Amino acid sequence: MPEAADKARAAAEAAARQSYGKLVAFLAARSRDVAGAEDALADAFAAALARWPETGVPARPEAWLLSVARRRAADQHRRRATRQAALPHLRLMSEETEAETVHDDLPDERLGLIFACAHPALDPGVRAPLILQTLLGFDAATIASAFLVSPAAMGQRLVRAKARIRQTGIPFRIPDKAELGERLQAVLEAIYAAFSEGWGDAAGSESRRRNLASEAIWLGRLVARLMPDEPEALGLLALMLHAEARRGARRDSAGEFVPLSEQDTRLWDAGLAGEADALIIRTGPFAALGRYQIEAAIQSAHAARRFTGCTDWPAIATLHAALLAISASPVAAVNHAVAVAYAGRPAEGLRLLDAIGDTRLDAYQPYWAARAELLSLTGDAEQAHKAYLVAIGLETDPAVRRFLEKRREALAQGRPGG
Repeated sequence: MPEAADKARAAAEAAARQSYGKLVAFLAARSRDVAGAEDALADAFAAALARWPETGVPARPEAWLLSVARRRAADQHRRRATRQAALPHLRLMSEETEAETVHDDLPDERLGLIFACAHPALDPGVRAPLILQTLLGFDAATIASAFLVSPAAMGQRLVRAKARIRQTGIPFRIPDKAELGERLQAVLEAIYAAFSEGWGDAAGSESRRRNLASEAIWLGRLVARLMPDEPEALGLLALMLHAEARRGARRDSAGEFVPLSEQDTRLWDAGLAGEADALIIRTGPFAALGRYQIEAAIQSAHAARRFTGCTDWPAIATLHAALLAISASPVAAVNHAVAVAYAGRPAEGLRLLDAIGDTRLDAYQPYWAARAELLSLTGDAEQAHKAYLVAIGLETDPAVRRFLEKRREALAQGRPGG
């Protein structure tokens, strides 16, 4: 019996990993009730864990789960709606309730669900969490931990967002071409936000955040597969893959931080980097370059060091200038200034940094670290020392703080850059 229970649990976990988002999307696309679809599917998984150890794992677990979830959803509508209001839902949700009537070619509604979760009518701050929960099954506590929000607050935001989808009739579909630009951008931003949260755990010590990065890549692959002619979707996937390829080199054997320029390229994942470059090549025929394509090209230029042994900073500075031209982001401006300095023009880089003038950078650690580095390169050790102190005070990662302390100490000893 324990062996049967273990087999059933493994099969349920595999089905959840492979089909959770697909099943939620299929159910919700018909009822417009994301929360109801999630509840019905949760009941179906609970039923599977109870019944599969006794009856065995069905030949088509996805079909079995869908059949049970449909019955549960029909029961939900019957209990909570008036008879007249419930009839259309009951007719809809009771169709093909037996597993034998569910075909293997279940329509894939996930892309429609992603676009619904990233609809402009929803608060931008809830779009990425909503995608993670509805497509991947993450609970509110897991998402809240990654996004530094209390579980209660995150739970309330997710509940409100799902209610808004239902109440306003947000469609589960790929937008028309006229709407696609804005809507696709929201989808990609949500996925990248999730990846960035996971990527921020450089040491890989927080499993919840680490999983966010891998799941964001999974979502990126899904969007790229379902929309293979969208260059920005390909660009985002390439960007994430290039970053993920370097994960193993971000800390040394002692757990100390290693900056990109000093990482051992032999530790980079050549397979992921190669896949990323192939995606970038696929975006080549398209006329206009977007944000994610340019950012992917920047990461590709860094990754080329594994072949050339050096970093082409002039090319990277040019790419950062192109990114800044379309984004006007203060973070992009900081990165551009640093690239210009490393391309052999430190005084110009510092001038560009000084010219940003955005107060949001006052509490942005990378700005102060960059400022310290550029001041050091231009020979202003006193101001560089002060900037390092600010950067160290703002940094929360102990390994990065130690790295910055070493840079500051090296500067004090007359060894700029450590």
